Amino acid sequence: MEQITKTVPSTCWECSTHCGGHFTTVDGRVTKIKPNVEHPASQGAFCVKGLRGLPELTYHPDRVLHPMRRTAGRGGGQWEKISWDDALDEMCDRFLDVQAEHGPLSLCGAVSNAHFSRGVALALLMRAYGSPNWMMNQDLCGGCRGLSDKLTGLTMSNGEDINNTKCALIVGRNPSAADPSQWLALKKVHKKGAKIITIDPARTQAAAIADLWLQPKLGTDAAIGLAMVNWMITNDRYDHDTVENWCHGFDELSQRASRYTPEYAAKISGVPAADIVTAAQLYSEGPSCFVSGHGIDAFSAGVQTYRAFHALVAISGNLDRVGGNRRVKKPAGFTNYIEVLHKPEFRLPLEVEEKTIGTDEFPLWAGPRGWQTACHNPSVINAILTNDPYPVRALYVTGVNIVVTYPNTQKTIKALKSLDYLCVATHMMTPTAEFADLVLPKTTGLEDEEISLEANAPCLSVIQPSHPPMGEARSDFWIAGELVKRLEARGHTDARKFFPWHTKREFNEFLLGDGPVSVEELLEKGYAEYPYELRDFDKSGFKTPTGKIELYSETLAELGLDPLPEYVPTAGTLEGKEVRDEYPLLLLTGAREKSYHHSRFREQSWARKVAPDPWLQIHPETAVVYGVEEDDWVTVETSGHSGSCRLKVRVTDETMRDVARTGMGWWYPEAKGPERGALDVNVNAALSYDGPKDPVTGSSDIRGIPCRILRTNKAAAAE
Repeated sequence: MEQITKTVPSTCWECSTHCGGHFTTVDGRVTKIKPNVEHPASQGAFCVKGLRGLPELTYHPDRVLHPMRRTAGRGGGQWEKISWDDALDEMCDRFLDVQAEHGPLSLCGAVSNAHFSRGVALALLMRAYGSPNWMMNQDLCGGCRGLSDKLTGLTMSNGEDINNTKCALIVGRNPSAADPSQWLALKKVHKKGAKIITIDPARTQAAAIADLWLQPKLGTDAAIGLAMVNWMITNDRYDHDTVENWCHGFDELSQRASRYTPEYAAKISGVPAADIVTAAQLYSEGPSCFVSGHGIDAFSAGVQTYRAFHALVAISGNLDRVGGNRRVKKPAGFTNYIEVLHKPEFRLPLEVEEKTIGTDEFPLWAGPRGWQTACHNPSVINAILTNDPYPVRALYVTGVNIVVTYPNTQKTIKALKSLDYLCVATHMMTPTAEFADLVLPKTTGLEDEEISLEANAPCLSVIQPSHPPMGEARSDFWIAGELVKRLEARGHTDARKFFPWHTKREFNEFLLGDGPVSVEELLEKGYAEYPYELRDFDKSGFKTPTGKIELYSETLAELGLDPLPEYVPTAGTLEGKEVRDEYPLLLLTGAREKSYHHSRFREQSWARKVAPDPWLQIHPETAVVYGVEEDDWVTVETSGHSGSCRLKVRVTDETMRDVARTGMGWWYPEAKGPERGALDVNVNAALSYDGPKDPVTGSSDIRGIPCRILRTNKAAAAE
């Protein structure tokens, strides 16, 4: 029989990089993914997570392909297949039962973020039930960057014009593992003579190729950023036109930065003052772009750290400049996912939104003024367990594995076990799904249609289905739409206002609006470019109270928070001698791996062959002190938390002395359930979610935490 072959231009959405490619199917199965060298955002880059991880996830023999209902105790691993009608009827009715008993605020959702349509679908579904409550992972990944960008008014997230830069300032970012298109662009421009400055405590590949590598003590990056601001101002190397016409609070910033001489920043950070000066000189020559990452984001001083570097971008004149950081440019009429959440027609009454969990303490994160309107995650977990500020009794989780990705794994599991009802939509039976009452099968990126804006091109990208969904898998959008239908049928006629679209295509056309780009054009090419204008500040303006770039934030001042960038010591640097004697190392988490995306792909043999076990990097001198060697297993314990985890030692001088560096997201699909190793090899089992918090985002400290390591029996570790 003749094979049926087709190739479609599409985009990989396994992460926020969005690499464009040509996806070839043979008899309804993707057999080849070829990078699209013409795609203006990814420019031919593609990583193994998309090339191998995405297809193998789609066709994995253990993939969840049918709705399943729990038949024994929660976490007991006993399930029965049921129809979609039965599954959706059950979920709708159980949520309504909880709503009737405890009120609509007792319902909550959890998702990765609103960067993808699944986040919008979940948030709007919760609103259809009358609840403003939904959680997202970005308090630990991108949230501090997003809030700093919004408060300052730059609107430049992911807008690095690396191809035309003369100097790339990479701070807390490991593009070789985190962003293939960014890494490709950096290597190309470096060969052309552009300078690369890397600020990172670890010797990543970005540090290895850098012309200048600054290796700061953990959590001290803000001091370096402010010292660079100081040098720019003191030496009159800032952009006068931008400062005079488009910046608010320059004098106040200048006064604040005056304390941060290179010498003072050197005492704080451990980086030589001469290197800080050299970094400022190279960056000032420009055009320069700021390339930032998770390393300065997910901790209690994340917003202020980002504001230091965002102020540097602003006063240097590199905002919306060729070779600098381009502001987000959209085609006429286009609406992005986060904007959907803020549109008045899809909002709950203000008095309801103000009850979003976390709004009282973090109003710029949670509730009506929030960045994406989501809850404060640790407060939700506490509410589930304590009913404070009110009961949370039912949870719908989709596209996120919160048992593994939330700090304090023990507490998250306890909260899930205590719920009246838990539904999880997933691809695989993750530790989170194991605790569910109902499991729903989700589509992958080979089976759905999505549209997104790529700020670094700029362009629009499309993901289009290579083939129909496997088994009975359905998209998050379809699931939400079917639940809204059931709400209508049960008399909740106002539910439809929050979800007016009947198909995913209708929603995608809504996003495109009446602008110049059509769905048909996107499906034909895989992307669509559109005209844009740089430095059109007089037309586009700045969405801040003053209408300017706010070096001094009026919003933060209004809330009684520090309106200027500042270096704020982390908990680890403030601990007294007694604690540090007991926990002498500092834990650095969040290191990226090429084979995994957070907690995903742990079930895939190729990925496990590349990285079979969770690792902990320690310096050779540290290894001698603790009497451990390469491939030894150690138990990691942190101050202020009773949990621990086991990790496998890697001895390397890539990390600093007295620092223990690791990644995140580990669990073993083959381990005994329901935790499947989440309480054993998952670093979040050793971390608290209730420690010091960023005053803007509520982000908890998950790096720079005092820790200790204890050698573990090798035989037990290998079992």
